[in-house]
Amino acid sequence: MSHPKTPPLQLYFVAVTGRDLSLWEKVLNFLKPELGSPIFQSKIYDFSSFTSYYAKEMGENLKKGIYFFEKLKPPEYLIELKYKCYEIERNFADSSGNRTVNLDPGYLGLLKVILSTFKDYAHRIYLDKGVYAEVTLVYRNKTYVELPWTYPDYKQPEIIEIFNKVRAWYKENFKC
Repeated sequence: MSHPKTPPLQLYFVAVTGRDLSLWEKVLNFLKPELGSPIFQSKIYDFSSFTSYYAKEMGENLKKGIYFFEKLKPPEYLIELKYKCYEIERNFADSSGNRTVNLDPGYLGLLKVILSTFKDYAHRIYLDKGVYAEVTLVYRNKTYVELPWTYPDYKQPEIIEIFNKVRAWYKENFKC
């Protein structure tokens, strides 16, 4: 029989998408009081080559980078972080209310990578306050692997590699 237990603290990340890279440092500074400084980051990549989903609102030639933060938090913090990112997006919106940055928070654990969203879908689990969680990568055979619904950019070897690198650091430093 299983018994309830407190899950380990998770390593949080935020994926930042936008055209104006000069805004990114300002955006990341808004996250520092709660998450600390970024300790790892992916290479900045051409997000527009994966999707045009945001083009109407944010324009073409979008770039994306994933930033991993030093302060570990419990899994339920994902709800609060999703709202914090939503607030930051609104603060950086243009005069028409269109976002200039898109922030996608999530967390990395030893077994999986979780993303958050306000949008429901068959494979997403409702958390609270309008926030859903999605398992987007699972750890199998010494690497994270994609699932049928994993976003195309998260399937890329370079992205899998950074998640594996951060996982190894997390496991070693926090003796998970």
